Amino acid sequence: MSSSNQFALLKSRRFAPFFWTQALGAFNDNVFKNALVIMAVFQIAAHDPARAASYTNMAAALFIAPFLLFSATSGQLSDKYDKARLAQLVKLFEIGIMVVALFGFLAKSIPLLMTLLFLMGLHSTLFGPLKYGLLPQVLDSRELVGGNGLIEMATFLAILLGQVLGAELISFPDHGTWMVGAACITTALIGLACALRIPPVPAPDPQLKINWNPFSETWNNLGYIRGNRAVLLSCLGISWFWFFGSVFITQLPTYAQNVIGGNAAVYTFLLTLFSLGIGIGSLLCERLSGHKVEIGLVPFGSIGMTLFGADLYFAKPDASGALGLTVAALLQQPWIWRVLIDLLLMAVFSGFFIVPLFALIQTRSDPARRSRVIAANNILNSLFMVVAAGLSTVLLNVAGLSIPQLLLTTALLNAVVAIYIYCLVPEFLMRFLSWILVNTLYRIKLEGLDRIPEEGPALLVCNHVSYMDALIIGGSVRRPVRFVMYYKIFNIPLLSFIFRTAKAIPIAGYKEDPQLLAKAFDEVDQELAEGNVVCIFPEGGLTKDGEIAEFKSGVEKILERRPVPVVPLALRGLWGSIFSRRDSALGRSRLPRRFWSRIGLAAAAPVPPEQASADYLEAQVRALRGADA
Repeated sequence: MSSSNQFALLKSRRFAPFFWTQALGAFNDNVFKNALVIMAVFQIAAHDPARAASYTNMAAALFIAPFLLFSATSGQLSDKYDKARLAQLVKLFEIGIMVVALFGFLAKSIPLLMTLLFLMGLHSTLFGPLKYGLLPQVLDSRELVGGNGLIEMATFLAILLGQVLGAELISFPDHGTWMVGAACITTALIGLACALRIPPVPAPDPQLKINWNPFSETWNNLGYIRGNRAVLLSCLGISWFWFFGSVFITQLPTYAQNVIGGNAAVYTFLLTLFSLGIGIGSLLCERLSGHKVEIGLVPFGSIGMTLFGADLYFAKPDASGALGLTVAALLQQPWIWRVLIDLLLMAVFSGFFIVPLFALIQTRSDPARRSRVIAANNILNSLFMVVAAGLSTVLLNVAGLSIPQLLLTTALLNAVVAIYIYCLVPEFLMRFLSWILVNTLYRIKLEGLDRIPEEGPALLVCNHVSYMDALIIGGSVRRPVRFVMYYKIFNIPLLSFIFRTAKAIPIAGYKEDPQLLAKAFDEVDQELAEGNVVCIFPEGGLTKDGEIAEFKSGVEKILERRPVPVVPLALRGLWGSIFSRRDSALGRSRLPRRFWSRIGLAAAAPVPPEQASADYLEAQVRALRGADA
């Protein structure tokens, strides 16, 4: 059953065992990786900077290489087999790696440990498509954003805690290697125990034939996303997030030491702040989106990432001149609070950016290929991270940029990339503007919107109360909606941009413009033929008295050409707003008299096309609206 609180999912067996399994896996990855890097850099190659740098770069390359090589194979396995069973096998693999790792740490064998790091990257590669492919199978649509938010929050906190623990344990004199090995084995065993409690998750495509050639299958996987524009751009958006985030995270140690003059504890403090910010943003997505996939948060997130990322440069453009400051000493510097606020809010807005994109991919991908789509996304993520590392090296070492200048450049690039994506897929920007307008003015109670079919054509019919009706419906219904609206409303300044971006269909009366009327009917038929959702207001105009006017016969003409299910909708509480005609009817000026007022949008069960006469649909909408206009 659907839960209204995302934290309630942590008590549910369909989610909780999987949540802890993936969190413990991310935690163990980073305990192992950070302990290895610190042992190699600070113990084995302490007096050889060139050798230390090569170990660091080798570790990063070996961990990310499996994502490029084996994500395509991993996606096939997750689509073909029970994901719970796969998770258990991956955990057994992890235990084997960690048992051998104990001997590698004791012997301080860098070649062995680097090989095992590659295998841990393979472990994460196998778990990635499984993780995001499983969520839509065990959560309903109202839980998906909250579930993704919890997963993102747990992943970043697990990475943070793993890095901290790995660094602390390996630093213990004499017993550090034992402690790291024991911690990794223990964590892997607990992860297996959690995985064994994951209920079976049916395979979406059990007849799939595995293509073991990683190169041809990688190309096939990329083809799955090329054919779906919204999914492709969402994958590119997520990959850009990893480009953006990897630049900031990679430069954070140097920024902490050379720019703000902090010691190692200051770096840990900044990393903690950044991880907490992403966790907070990820969790807030559910509340801000109203328990649905709200892609309007994506532009909101990118705006915050750009503004606060750029302000990080202006907060501290030059090195402080200090060296080895503790956290307490740093907090006494007057300029540090602006830096900390920028870093925190940039991370919070990053959470707003990433969570809806993952949810969008999950909901708009073919269920039988969902894990392979996510595998393609992982491949793109890895490529973008490699490019980020290369570009950072060029800008720092060849172009001569300072660390703050590099971060400013990345923030400005974020604005350019965001504008480009929103030009390619205007739906993102349209939903953002709708979300801002509607959630500033209203508190919406939604009822029965899950009755709107998830797939295939459908016609929505609704009472028409205000100029905001289309924005409210479009911002509340999870599927993209094509609106048919009176051409004079369609041409209202500012709103016209949103309506055009949403591909609304202007219509006029026969006496006003018969050609526009005929064109509108043709466009409606074409949209329904393509399997889309169309919404009409059968009254033909805004109500003048708050009551529902007679439904015109246009709805019947639409259904004669294209019989599709009809879903009655009813708007409540909008009569009397500045965007309704109440003030005009009362002969007074239109002024805003209340903000954030309570309104409602309700949906009835779909009506078969053979029963959907104008009179019947009007009665349905009247009953659904009740006495509240």
